[in-house]
Formats: sequence, structure tokens, C-alpha cells
Amino acid sequence: MAAPVIESRMGPIRQTYKGTTEFPPMAKAYTELSQVVRETGLLVRARRFYAMVGTVLALGFGGAITGFVLLGDSWFQLLIAAALGILLTQVAFLAHEAAHKQIFASGKANDRLALWLAAGVVGMSLSWWTSKHTRHHANPNRVGKDPDIEIDTISFIEVDAAKARGLQRWITQRQGWAFFPLLTLEGANLHFIGLRHLLSKEPVKGRWTELGLIALRFAVFVAPVFVFLPLGMAFAFVGVQLAVFGLYMGASFAPNHKGMAVIAPDAKLDFFSKQVRTSRNITGGWWATWLMGGLNYQIEHHLFPNMPRPHLSKARAIVKEHSQTLNVPYVETTLFESYGIVIRYLNQVGLAARDPFECPMTSAAARA
Repeated sequence: MAAPVIESRMGPIRQTYKGTTEFPPMAKAYTELSQVVRETGLLVRARRFYAMVGTVLALGFGGAITGFVLLGDSWFQLLIAAALGILLTQVAFLAHEAAHKQIFASGKANDRLALWLAAGVVGMSLSWWTSKHTRHHANPNRVGKDPDIEIDTISFIEVDAAKARGLQRWITQRQGWAFFPLLTLEGANLHFIGLRHLLSKEPVKGRWTELGLIALRFAVFVAPVFVFLPLGMAFAFVGVQLAVFGLYMGASFAPNHKGMAVIAPDAKLDFFSKQVRTSRNITGGWWATWLMGGLNYQIEHHLFPNMPRPHLSKARAIVKEHSQTLNVPYVETTLFESYGIVIRYLNQVGLAARDPFECPMTSAAARA
């Protein structure tokens, strides 16, 4: 399916997307699958599992706080900062699951837990994230509707890469290799975007509750770092924590959709085809599930967003068989292979911003 032609410095960039022609809709594909999953009991809550996860994380934070106190004025504190980055990412996974109603039977209980974990512990705006993530789940990799493929330093489609100029263009030309280093800045970026959302003039439900929780979190988690450590060491501590958090978060979410089919804005696809064809699973079993907070079963998570984490592996066998029966590609790969796919895809997209024959005169003419 053809899309607008964008003039780049290399000439016209004709972007094409996958649409109804390549991915014909299939009636009742999801209805039949959903019935089997429900009858198997895979949507039942897993309270013991989440109680165990909460206990392990509480012990982890207890150990980090103890280590912080015992180490005192020492650069080994940066190890504590890195550990906190990992722990906070795991809490973010739990907030994600609570927001999807995976933990409790009550929707309100899930919402309250998600709010406290996201704003009160991680320090992110839940309302901003929920709005963005809901749109992503409804239309993964669909141009114009999925905010996760909108340009934000990195270009995920060629027409955006072709528009890049200045520093943005320089980054875009190398964005595949720059992607993971740039993720070290994503932690700070997530906090900034959340605060910008909460302090904006647009209506925000629960604005003051979120701001209050973020302020409380700052007083409990951040202020003591500057009280008990020298100023330079305190900034380094916060910097390492944010860098590890951003890298871990980005490295967990990136393998799931980047490099998969990009869907045309006007394509009419059924729910099953849309979710399976745009998602990628990560192999590895239980260790990958712990490492990625269940995001390794991205296909099953997109088909059943409220399915508890420990049931996703069982759903995989059902979904994979159903996909094979319907001749729908079911994509799985290892974690490191997925990173290679992401880097190659982003480098390929970045080609739209390159001009190997550029000289000062032609550059000036192109901008005229």
C-alpha cells in the first residue's frame, strides 16, 4: 500500500506499509482462541505469585538501603545506584501489570496499586503512561496511531528519517548503533515527560495525587542521597540509577515490536492478525520472564493484556498452535538476536537521512 512521497536529500522516499492486501482479516480468529484460553483458566488471578514478587522486591530494597547506610561516603555507592535502577525497573513491570488489571480481581485495587508503584516508587506519571500505552495496545505499529513509533530522537519509519535535519539528522544516520547508548538517557526523559504532562494546562485526572506521590518519592528516595553523600557523588549516584533504569526499561520493551510489520493507517485488520503480526516473542523460558517482567511473551500479552505473568507461558502453546492453523507467522527469537534485528532495522530506516554525495553547494540548494 503506497503512502506519501517525502523528498529527502537522497531524493524521494516512497514509504510502503503492510495493509489489508498482505494481511487479510480473518473472521472469528480471536473469538475461538479467547474461548479456549478462558476454558483453560489462564485468566484467573495469580495472587501467590505476585505476593512472592512483592516480597522479593521488598527484600531487595531493604538490602539496597542497608548497603547505602553501611557504605557511607564511598564510590562503591554507585553499585547500590545500579541495583536500585534494576529494582525500580522491576517495580515498573509490576505497575504495568497492575495497570492491565493482572494482579487483583478488583479493577480499583489494580488502579490504586499501579498509581502507588508508578508515581510513588518509580516516580513516573501513570496517567501519561496509561494514555500512551493504551493507544499502543489498540494499534501496535500502525502509522499515525501507535505513539511508540512516533519520532522522538529516533525515527522508526523512513518518512520521519527523511525529514531529519541538523543534529537530528546526524543521530538518525547512526541511530541503529546509537539506540542502546541513548537509552541511558531514557530514564531521565520518562520522568521529565511525566512531569511536563502533569504540569500542563490540559485536564489530567488525579493530577494532584500523582504530583503528591512523586514529591513524596523525591523526599524518601532522592533527597537522602544528597543529604548523606558529597554533592558530586550524589549526582553520580542519581545519574547511574537513571541510566540503568532507562537502559533496562528500553532493552525490555524494544525487542517486542521494532522491526516487525508496520501497518498502513487505513488498513482494516482483525484483532488477532493485528496483534500477532506486529509482535515478537523472546525465548528463554523462566529466566527471560523474570528478566523482562513477562514482556518476553509479547504476543500473548497483546492478545490477553489482563493475563497474569505466570500464565503467559502456558498460553504460548495455545496461541502458537492457533497461529499455525491459520497460517499466521508466529515470531520468536532469542534476546540478543532481537537486539540485532532492532539495530539493523533502525540503521535501515536511518538510510533515508543519508546522502553520500552531499557537498556544501548541494546542501544549501536542498535547504533553499
